Amino acid sequence: MTKLNEYAKDYEPIAKTKNIAELQEVSTDIDIEDDEFTLTDNATQQDKVVKQKVIMVEGEKYRVPVSVITQLKIILEDNPTCKKFKVKKSGTTKDDTRYMVIPLA
Repeated sequence: MTKLNEYAKDYEPIAKTKNIAELQEVSTDIDIEDDEFTLTDNATQQDKVVKQKVIMVEGEKYRVPVSVITQLKIILEDNPTCKKFKVKKSGTTKDDTRYMVIPLA
């Protein structure tokens, strides 16, 4: 058995996926990957699998919401040479969070 104080000293929190809006800029040429994780639903107390799209930047996962992909598609239709963009996020909850994709020169 391990003592609690020894375990606490060595404890490394489980990596949490960050959000693309946390990045200063994103290349349109970056690879996007499928990712998933399991969580317990608060209402049903049953495990459910959540699927998401992520990009990897300096060894960290950043979630890419579908609304960001949709906006980037529209930008690339009018400006196919766009190489970089950034994402602004507003709101604090699942229901009121909105993203705005801004192309960079």
